[in-house]
Amino acid sequence: MTDLSAFPITKKWPAEHPDRIQLYSLPTPNGVKVSIMLEETGLPYEPHLVRFDTNDQMSAEFLSLNPNNKIPAIIDPNGPDGKPLPLFESGAILIYLADKAGQLIPKDAAGRYEAIQWVMFQMGGIGPMFGQVGFFHKFAGKEYEDKRPRDRYIGEAKRLLAVLDQRLEGRDWILGDQYSIADIATFPWVRNLVGFYEAGDLVGIDEFSNVKRVLAAFVARPAVARGLDIPKRPA
Repeated sequence: MTDLSAFPITKKWPAEHPDRIQLYSLPTPNGVKVSIMLEETGLPYEPHLVRFDTNDQMSAEFLSLNPNNKIPAIIDPNGPDGKPLPLFESGAILIYLADKAGQLIPKDAAGRYEAIQWVMFQMGGIGPMFGQVGFFHKFAGKEYEDKRPRDRYIGEAKRLLAVLDQRLEGRDWILGDQYSIADIATFPWVRNLVGFYEAGDLVGIDEFSNVKRVLAAFVARPAVARGLDIPKRPA
């Protein structure tokens, strides 16, 4: 049996199945990228809930795995050369898991980098900008009298949706007919924008018919439906 005792995070979240990938997460748009990926690939894993309401992400144990105090993070007990691999940043984890499973990323070099560029598009644009829309529309930012910051992020979210919509014209998925980590990175954030953030009307989501079409196909996937609820939030 694999020994993960060298990782302090396992003191707070003990591994019942140390031979499986250990997932430390919460079902947020970034968190579910990895749970969906694990469900899609069938890689064995054990999820651990990192609760923001009790500041788990700021605990010394969690910071020992991710000093940036963000979810998700993983430990793969069977990493490169058979050694345990700790990893954070959802985009990096998606690429790693795709390589490990040999799934959901093109095998040719050009296709691989095409997938990675769209993951980076989500990481650098869609995630941060949609998150700011959520802050200014649903959370504390809505109390600000000055609406210029909110409108700045709404405008950028609409621009990004237009880029994505154009990319999806005539395509089933971001890479074409091949479902990939690019879709797994992107569509949890689109879903969150129009769902949890309740900002669909604000960004004019109905103008982006291709985005809506592919979002519907994404959430209809059984592995996506499962992954969106992993780890389960406390009752």
